[in-house]
Amino acid sequence: MAKSKYTLVLAEASLELVPKSLWKHPAVIRNAKRRGKKPSEILLDTSIHYHAMKTLPKREKRGRPDIVHVSLLLALNSPLNQEGLLNIFVHTIENYVISVKSEVRIPKNYNRFVGLMEQLLKYGKAPPEAKEPLMFVKTMKLKDLISKIEPRKVILFSERGEKIRLADVPKLLRRGDVFIIGGFPHGDFEEETYEICDAVYSLYTKTLETWTILSRILTVLEIDNNIL
Repeated sequence: MAKSKYTLVLAEASLELVPKSLWKHPAVIRNAKRRGKKPSEILLDTSIHYHAMKTLPKREKRGRPDIVHVSLLLALNSPLNQEGLLNIFVHTIENYVISVKSEVRIPKNYNRFVGLMEQLLKYGKAPPEAKEPLMFVKTMKLKDLISKIEPRKVILFSERGEKIRLADVPKLLRRGDVFIIGGFPHGDFEEETYEICDAVYSLYTKTLETWTILSRILTVLEIDNNIL
């Protein structure tokens, strides 16, 4: 009998290829040329494309693929995942959903991770030639992903939520539930994200990095499941 799992969704994540409106910007052209790729084939990264991004809508939430990198390393290597109790999805700010198999071992090196994500977003799966890819991507809104998962409950962690203690998380978040954490650096979730959630909680009075929130939630769930 299959184990009931927790489902992590990294939502509105800052992971995307450079949008068409920026393909002709000098910073984008230089970066693409240096890497031997087309502007349409490279990841948007604010540390490289900062000046090009000044005119982008919602630019404060975009161009941070490192957030996804660190979060995936943390989630995939967690004891909770190794014990087969975690499903992982990445929903991007451009409404793509990446399904990540639990056995994936993504590169620890950031540049290799960037290459992998570029390949994934270009071909729709990784490895591209695999019949059963370890990761694949589809155009999908967050609400459609939630409908597909059919969770018992959807919980969002946000500064706007009800303040709770970390020790209370296992009482509120059970197997079969989806928990959503933001995959962007600044700003707030879209209102449509709040609308699909059954509960919204906050763990701290100040802003926390995505990986800080994720690490604490994973740890307390591992303790509750007698893994640690």
